[in-house]
Amino acid sequence: MSIDQIKEAIEQLSFEERAGLAAWMHGWKDDDWDEQMKRDIASGKLDHILREVDEDLHAGRLREMP
Repeated sequence: MSIDQIKEAIEQLSFEERAGLAAWMHGWKDDDWDEQMKRDIASGKLDHILREVDEDLHAGRLREMP
């Protein structure tokens, strides 16, 4: 099945079915990403990034995203 066929099939779903599909796909991606983030944080892999963010926050270098 091609991407175009999948898109066409999704367009045929009811609102409730599309919402269920979106929730399933969103949760599936988040689960993998969340688990990787937990491993990276626990291992200290992100410590340097968190320090940079903290420094930027205290220095007033952060702004709201558009």
